[in-house]
Amino acid sequence: MNKNTHPSTVVTIASIDQEGRGVAHADGKVIFIEGALIGERVTYSSYRKKPSFENAQVVDILKSSFMRIEPKCVHFGVCGGCSMQHLEERAQIAVKQRILEDNLQRIGKVKPEMILPPIHGMPWGYRQRARLSVRHVIKKGKTLVGFHEKRSSYVADMSRCEILPPKISALLPLLAQLVESLSIREQLPQIEVACGDKVDALVLRIMAPLSAADEAALRSFADAHEVQFWLQTKGPETVVPFYPLNSPALTYSLPEFAVEMPFAPTEFTQVNHQLNRVMVHRALRLLSPQAGEQIADFFCGLGNFTLPIARSGARVLGIEGSAALVRRGMQSAAHNNLSANTEFQAMNLFEIDAATLAKLGQFDKWLIDPPRDGAIALVNAITPDTAPKLIVYVSCNPATLARDAEVLVNGHGYRIKAAGVMNMFPQTSHVESIAVFELP
Repeated sequence: MNKNTHPSTVVTIASIDQEGRGVAHADGKVIFIEGALIGERVTYSSYRKKPSFENAQVVDILKSSFMRIEPKCVHFGVCGGCSMQHLEERAQIAVKQRILEDNLQRIGKVKPEMILPPIHGMPWGYRQRARLSVRHVIKKGKTLVGFHEKRSSYVADMSRCEILPPKISALLPLLAQLVESLSIREQLPQIEVACGDKVDALVLRIMAPLSAADEAALRSFADAHEVQFWLQTKGPETVVPFYPLNSPALTYSLPEFAVEMPFAPTEFTQVNHQLNRVMVHRALRLLSPQAGEQIADFFCGLGNFTLPIARSGARVLGIEGSAALVRRGMQSAAHNNLSANTEFQAMNLFEIDAATLAKLGQFDKWLIDPPRDGAIALVNAITPDTAPKLIVYVSCNPATLARDAEVLVNGHGYRIKAAGVMNMFPQTSHVESIAVFELP
């Protein structure tokens, strides 16, 4: 018997953590158990032991939760892409709402005056962007294309993926066969997927030149399956279209604001285009931009919020650390005839201080949409002279949102008027949220 298995240790799951794992207590430790749900009685097998906690996986479910469902994907449990397919969708949203509220209370010591209704959309086939790993496996005698296995560097042997668009999901085994046929199959470690409104792009990361036969195979595949291949030899700046060269541009649209956003396949865009539209709608409703207002959009990316704000008639400054995305934002503003009241600036917002913030001028409102690290330097830099009356904060990490909320509320005197979750990544433990801060 595996010495890490606890067949006689029966635990009851008290909660679900931010990674989608069941949380229980045994032998004075916290046990994080993959595949277990709130209220279930289970036995478990530990794969990592520390003095105060263990990481484990379910062995037997002795009492099942009413929220448990049969996972849709045949690869669930092996593939590391999803962690919540065994949990009913409405319960997934409830868990994420609880995670947000717990983080705000425990880390931020704040409580929203109002909980916003959760935003949710398509539970399957939503993922418009993905980074697929590629590996030729000698023991299996074939090439694999897919996500990594859970807790492993191995590539999962996948025939389909339920969260990718159906067309891309169906291409997984065909892409594996294509790579298998190439002369550089050992020098092609990654395929990046970027789906637009009018074209689906596949970026091949190649470490060696393609042969003439390779190029012919790619052209034939692109024609047969209506995709566009791009090639990447080194960093993101080396990405170039390969075939067909007359494909439509990659774009996504925000019809409510009459905005079309061009993007390159390796540039950051939201994974879930459908829910992004709903998210932008909610953020703009909470921000309520008015003509003539001065608004700052921090961590603006390519202008996902900047341009809809500009459409209101407000003057918007979009600030982003990536100079390439700043250039893209300026191009997008011109593309949408919004250059007159839109400005973009490159700045490292992780090192901003009060003096640098003051040089940007006074703004009526802010929108903040940082990466997982949050915006602690930015919120710490606020002074009475630079404090906007309203901040809408879009977050992809409830822990850093809660940390920053403590500074805004307890340090700068803001009220946290409202907060809620947005299920941008169904079937996964990823928690996207939005919060509103206002000066009294």
